[in-house]
Amino acid sequence: MEPEKEILNIATRIRALAQTGLVYAADEYNTERYQELLSLSNKITSLVTNISLSTVESCYRIETDYVTPKVDIRAVVFNDQNEILLVKERADGGWAIPGGWADVGFSPSEVAVKEVKEETGLDIQPIRIAAVHDKRCHPHPPASHYAYKIFILCKLTGGEFNTAFDILDKGFFGQNNIPPLSEERTLKSQIDLMFEYLYNPDKQAETD
Repeated sequence: MEPEKEILNIATRIRALAQTGLVYAADEYNTERYQELLSLSNKITSLVTNISLSTVESCYRIETDYVTPKVDIRAVVFNDQNEILLVKERADGGWAIPGGWADVGFSPSEVAVKEVKEETGLDIQPIRIAAVHDKRCHPHPPASHYAYKIFILCKLTGGEFNTAFDILDKGFFGQNNIPPLSEERTLKSQIDLMFEYLYNPDKQAETD
């Protein structure tokens, strides 16, 4: 793992411990020390990412319960030509498997359906879990949030391409014709893994 990414992971872990500690701290002595740990984690994040300390501090809300990872849902959709559906992200101009953060009140499958419809206009039917990845265990760029990524294999059932405010383009791509990726969201290794499930439907789900 790259040193900067490892340092950022350590800062994220310190932040989670500090915020959880603040939830359960029963006296001023411990509260002060958890607040200091929280401040140190923000300073480390600022140094590693070159983002101002005030901006880093504003990115994190004060937790009122045990701190847990964020969950990113990705819907894996193939067409009849064995091409995978990708969307071009406005945020960085890179391409990704469609999806996003899980929404409260929606199951993972419902999130997959909603995200594909919103981002592409296509209708899908979720079939099965392909993989659950701890983002830390894969070579994504350093990120401020600790996240799990859930990849759901889906069947294309209808719809037509539409426009979306946060998506610049969308299309189906062959495994050897993948455009430049938004690596914060999707890695080439993850796309290759999804093609393994296309060609081997009995392949077991992957974790971590």
